[in-house]
Amino acid sequence: MKEVISFLESNILQCPTKQFIGIDCLGCGLQRSFILLLKGNIKASFLMYPALIPMICMMIYLIAHLVFNFKNGAKTLTYFYILNSILIIAHYFIKF
Repeated sequence: MKEVISFLESNILQCPTKQFIGIDCLGCGLQRSFILLLKGNIKASFLMYPALIPMICMMIYLIAHLVFNFKNGAKTLTYFYILNSILIIAHYFIKF
């Protein structure tokens, strides 16, 4: 696991929006937050990018819904999407 974390830390992609325009995009911080989560630092990961953990939960639920075809799965995924969108937009504006 240390090798994976080391590889990810040394190969973080640069944000083209930040690079060319000079402002953060809605996804800035996602990679660093994921690395912090892999290291086990949940609080720092959440503070870096609050939508990461709900996004991971949504992806797990999506895969489970595709396999087990939950009765209200689509509705639940819609709520996940709305929650994640609100978290991403709110975090973007709070950063400034």
